[in-house]
Amino acid sequence: MQWDKITNIILLTSFAVLAVFVGLGLYQWIARKSLKKVDKRLLFMPIPLALMAATYFIFDKICVLNYRPDGSGEPSFPSTHVMVVATIFFLTTLNLNKYVKQKPLQFIIELLMLVLLALTCAGRVLADKHWLSDVIGALVFAFIFSVIYQLILKIGAKKHGQHLHEDNKR
Repeated sequence: MQWDKITNIILLTSFAVLAVFVGLGLYQWIARKSLKKVDKRLLFMPIPLALMAATYFIFDKICVLNYRPDGSGEPSFPSTHVMVVATIFFLTTLNLNKYVKQKPLQFIIELLMLVLLALTCAGRVLADKHWLSDVIGALVFAFIFSVIYQLILKIGAKKHGQHLHEDNKR
């Protein structure tokens, strides 16, 4: 089994999931004729993604902590595949109940994302592309980005006198 190829496919799958949110945001923007009327959950999603990109840049270009176990000489901390997949899947999980109303479908999507994330974590180590510490570090960063996203949503909801789980009715 070629774990590198499998994890690349999962990475592309996570980008497809992200594209759904981008498409939904664009649809709302066009249909509602105002960026201010787009769901805040969609408007604030680029913030954790930008933090993820900045983290990648810092650890890949400025502050290299270790190198890949395959001897390629490439930086390995944190695992970019794991960080991207985990961040997108964590953000998806946080928003799933807003956009998918059927509980069984929510469960299936969450289970699928969990399996794909686990395969990505294991696959990057089995492909000899990352150390376990790279994978764990990527998961920690993804979790932090998700927490920051939740805090931004809570602050925005308090500022506008709304509850975080309240649907936008526009």
